[in-house]
Amino acid sequence: MSASRRRFLAVGLTLPAAASASRTEDQAAPQKAPARPPSSGLAFQYRTLGKTGLKVTTVGFGCMITSDGSVVERAADIGITYFDTARGYQGGNNERMVGAALKRKRKDIVLSTKTHAGSKEDALRDLDTSLKELATDFVDIWYLHAKSNPGEVTADLIEAQQIAKKAGKIRFAGVSTHAGQKELIPALAKNPNVDVILTAYNFTMEPSMKDVIAEAARAGKGIVAMKVMAGGLRRMNRNDPAYTRLSREGAMLSALKWVVQNPDIATTVPSMTDMDQLDENLKAMAESFGEYDRKLLAVQMERISPLYCRMCGACDGQCRQGLPVADVLRFLTYADGYGQFSLGRERFQELGSEHVSVKCSGCPDCTVHCPHGVRVADRVARAQELFAC
Repeated sequence: MSASRRRFLAVGLTLPAAASASRTEDQAAPQKAPARPPSSGLAFQYRTLGKTGLKVTTVGFGCMITSDGSVVERAADIGITYFDTARGYQGGNNERMVGAALKRKRKDIVLSTKTHAGSKEDALRDLDTSLKELATDFVDIWYLHAKSNPGEVTADLIEAQQIAKKAGKIRFAGVSTHAGQKELIPALAKNPNVDVILTAYNFTMEPSMKDVIAEAARAGKGIVAMKVMAGGLRRMNRNDPAYTRLSREGAMLSALKWVVQNPDIATTVPSMTDMDQLDENLKAMAESFGEYDRKLLAVQMERISPLYCRMCGACDGQCRQGLPVADVLRFLTYADGYGQFSLGRERFQELGSEHVSVKCSGCPDCTVHCPHGVRVADRVARAQELFAC
């Protein structure tokens, strides 16, 4: 490992501990993980979601890949207060499941959903469908989903959110972003019509992301973190030795604790598909991020570097055939990482025929060079193999 690489790991995996904080496909581990410390008991930690005044648990529930409503219901019964879904998850079925699971607890929880629509009319139609499927009169937060630059947050879409607010169908307006955060989040921080920002944030990202988030938090925006486990390995067969090792070592819990320790993050939306994952994630509110976690995530960083795209934007414009590489790799994560093939393929097809028809095999060599070591040509070729037919 180079000296610069070691410095990045040391800086990227260390954040100042806040006084209020209690607290992917696999390669061979480059070093042995430290012995795991004992877990502490169940505890809950709360923060306020910006100027919304909503009090939320620092560990929320990302429902995107959950199909078992009993897990969602138990999370609410235990005390998790933030639940996130979207119109497009599981072909629309996710909202229906979430609505049924949370019906008894609706007044006690904060519920968010999203629209991927590109126009005011389509967005408002999505919202009406979401409310019907969720069996609720309103959602607490309605996000414009997966925006990558300020130009995508159009006046038309902002107007849709304001119309929905006046109609009492939403309480607060949000924007979600997977990429382009360093440009988009500062713009959102200055927009008086945006109340909440849902952003990808995890231990693999450049330390400067912490400053971008802090600036938005100072502006009164509620910050919700997604992609907190950097792709994770929960999609793996539970009989796979790599899964067993990472589960035993606690890499996913350490990743969640890393995010929770940042006081500017109000809540998080890790995926949870079963009771074991729910129980493990709850520990992130009771255990502080320590030296063991830092060392384990340094090991994990080396494991996932060839596979996980950090959405840093360094590859923008590098592909000679014009592919939006980061987007393609994110769609692949939906399939390989979350088991959501249909969602990944749907998003891939939305790129348009000029991108869908591209084949990496037509290039003599790849012009995209990832500074973090992602095997871009291999990963994009896999996405094409899965989605382009």
